[in-house]
Amino acid sequence: MDELTKNETLGDLYAYYGALLTKGQQSYFEDYYYNDLSLGEIAQNHQVSRQAVYDNLKRSSKILQNFEAKLKMQQEFDQIETVLIETITLLETGDNKTAQNKLKKLLQQLRGE
Repeated sequence: MDELTKNETLGDLYAYYGALLTKGQQSYFEDYYYNDLSLGEIAQNHQVSRQAVYDNLKRSSKILQNFEAKLKMQQEFDQIETVLIETITLLETGDNKTAQNKLKKLLQQLRGE
């Protein structure tokens, strides 16, 4: 996975699970991935070593990935989005019956049936 894809994936995971990180982890993560600060700048701002910042970011990234592995919120959102896009296409082409069936299945999935 290239760096851009990795950063995008971590940003998505942060959107789902960021609130579950500590305030310190959130601050480092946002400074690095959203505010584009270097490890040195973050270390200076928080009065810690660059290694401490690096370790914190690695740990935070692993925590976010573990949350997704267990909770699968992003995966489920992506599946719902795909079904909705397919349903819109079906409605635009006039295939209302198939669109209705897709929506019924999606509703059952959301209800856990």
